[in-house]
Amino acid sequence: MRYTRPDSFPPIVKNLIIINVLVFLAQNIFDKQYNLTARLGLWAVNSPFFEPYQIATHMFTHGGITHILFNMFGLWMFGRVLENVWGPKKFFLFYIICGVGAAVAHLAVQYFTGGSGLAVGASGAIMGIFAAFAYLFPNTEMFIMFIPIPIKAKWAIIGLAAYDLFSGVARFSGDNIAHFAHLGGALAGFILVLIWNKTDRKRFY
Repeated sequence: MRYTRPDSFPPIVKNLIIINVLVFLAQNIFDKQYNLTARLGLWAVNSPFFEPYQIATHMFTHGGITHILFNMFGLWMFGRVLENVWGPKKFFLFYIICGVGAAVAHLAVQYFTGGSGLAVGASGAIMGIFAAFAYLFPNTEMFIMFIPIPIKAKWAIIGLAAYDLFSGVARFSGDNIAHFAHLGGALAGFILVLIWNKTDRKRFY
């Protein structure tokens, strides 16, 4: 049996981070001139600014340095594990499907609630990655900010999903997080890894 050392910075994760950083830099340099954030971000389907391509481009744009840092850290932290397990092509497909799932969920909720506004960020795709990681490695213990004890991945994703659902329904004033995009990405990731795991009986813990 040949042992292959896991790649700490596999190619798809590396290139996705590079693309996100380059787009973020372009936003900060050229936004006033070309209005990049508004063009690439995701508008509600009933908005005059909505374009179908935004379903894909929104996941490569970000609203601030903290936003992109957290998302890229999550992509590296959990995405590299999945890419090492699945390989580059499968992981890239998974990432895009989760991002599109996040966009569809966000647009659907906006349409039925009459919501509006611009959504940007890879958070939905990252939530899909985290959901898949929690499914494949449910008992992995992690330390989460502000929580002093380790939490297993399966409980962490349930807690995050519950928080997004509660916050999305409550719609607190001043909350500009696209909670249903997070849930859409997590659901897409969970369904996809569930389907894949039925065709490949390997389990990873």
